[in-house]
Amino acid sequence: MAHYNAPDETSYIFYKWHNSPLIQYLINDNTMPILHWLSREDDLQNAPKVPYRVLQADPSLSVGDANTSNMLIQGDNLDALKSLLPYYAGQVKCIYIDPPYNTKSAFEHYDDNVEHSKWLSTMYPRLVLLRELLAEDGSIWVSIDDNEGHYLKVLMDEVFGRRNFVANVVWQKRTSPDNRLRLGAAHEHIIVYGKSSSGYQSFNQLDISESRRKDFKNPDNDPRGAWASTDCTAQAGHATASQFYKLTTPKGREIELPSNLCWRFTQERMEEEIQAGRIWFGKDGAGVPRKKTYLVDIQGQNAWTWWMNNEVGHNQEAKKEINVLFGGSDAFDTPKPERLIQRILHIATNEGDLVLDSFLGSGTTAAVAHKMNRRYIGIEMGDHALSHCLPRLKKVIEGEQGGISQAVNWQGGGGVKFYTLGAPIFDTQGQINPNIHFADLAAHVWFSETKTPFSPPLDKGEAGRGLSSPLLGIHNNTAYYLLYNGILGDKRPNMGNVLTRQVLRDLPPHDGQKVIYGESTRVGQETLDLKQITFKQTPYDIKAR
Repeated sequence: MAHYNAPDETSYIFYKWHNSPLIQYLINDNTMPILHWLSREDDLQNAPKVPYRVLQADPSLSVGDANTSNMLIQGDNLDALKSLLPYYAGQVKCIYIDPPYNTKSAFEHYDDNVEHSKWLSTMYPRLVLLRELLAEDGSIWVSIDDNEGHYLKVLMDEVFGRRNFVANVVWQKRTSPDNRLRLGAAHEHIIVYGKSSSGYQSFNQLDISESRRKDFKNPDNDPRGAWASTDCTAQAGHATASQFYKLTTPKGREIELPSNLCWRFTQERMEEEIQAGRIWFGKDGAGVPRKKTYLVDIQGQNAWTWWMNNEVGHNQEAKKEINVLFGGSDAFDTPKPERLIQRILHIATNEGDLVLDSFLGSGTTAAVAHKMNRRYIGIEMGDHALSHCLPRLKKVIEGEQGGISQAVNWQGGGGVKFYTLGAPIFDTQGQINPNIHFADLAAHVWFSETKTPFSPPLDKGEAGRGLSSPLLGIHNNTAYYLLYNGILGDKRPNMGNVLTRQVLRDLPPHDGQKVIYGESTRVGQETLDLKQITFKQTPYDIKAR
């Protein structure tokens, strides 16, 4: 929309109704279009209001390697994402989600007929938390169709920043036209954003396709092998004077370019390329020069945004994969083919990187990440976390050969830990839940103070609950301590939480600023100042949200 200056130089606000939400455009030099819907103001505060819950490991449902860091979480993804923050904020290299599309269709495993404003209010806080979990050089990929895709783009502009938009990938999901419709949809979107401008600078290239390899020939028996050629001319607009010259071919033909073109190289560089045999003048040696690019020098090819079904799979392929895994009577409704997720993870991650899918569905993302040796966290609510996701991952660990298994030489192995969401760390009055383990509160305190993940992570012991020191760690030369639930060895559970001179002498030393959390202190302020201590009282000084 065009910029508009109101006569009084104030921002002009234009409202346009469409399909129930109010689209509010704030038009001035410092703002961009944003979506406004009925419950927007409340929804903006939803993420901060979500309580931190305990992630409870269930060894009886975990599969394979007991030391794995892979996680399958059963529960509402809003609560689960918030509970992951103290451990994984800024750590996830790639997020892929396939949220319900709001297609006004009945789905067995999802209620996908969500009213439009409700869909927006569902997505907004989840995107906010996903952004917090994403690494600075990470990227998020969201599958969507035309029902909500364009609204999602504006929503993600707001949450991730318009400058961090990477691309709208178009996936050809069908193999033939839908004869029920005069204009049938053949594609879906995958909207891609980075956490920052560096979020996609490390994207990997794709392997060279067979069709691309066929472009490389060797008609002159060049000893460096097969090559393809590219034009040696360029547009004259930004050229230097050294790029304008007459060129003489090996056969003596003089070539002078029109004024709107120049040579790609300076005359000196062109002569070097010719002498090295890297310029092709055609079979007769008198043609317009072209630069050779050798197949042996090409490591890969850049991806583009049009993904054809013969390259990354289609709906029918995905259904066949699910039918093999679960049987036709218990197949998931809208799965994605493993090759599609493989393409995303190949571009956005490397082995060992952390992948997150908070709308795990039938478990495709986790299965593909497992086969590609990526770490992963999958979140799925309801019974099919147990009926679909866990059985699928068990088969992967056992070495199932469907999907991409043969392409990546998957032979089985690894493991996954099953988690459920436990009680909130704080009750409705803001008091600490008396059943909370030290490490759970420690992770919350550390994250609220430093906004960095707590170490040790969840995969050490049962959610890191084996901690035995009140020193949580040192961040920016400040040491953080927590006195809670007998961490100092006092067998009385509610004791040992008071900072006394004896407790102070027993704390692990740190030469610098110190923040100590406890129920109370019996050390005078003069001593606290002298020893560079800031005392904070639990639970009142702990941020409950």
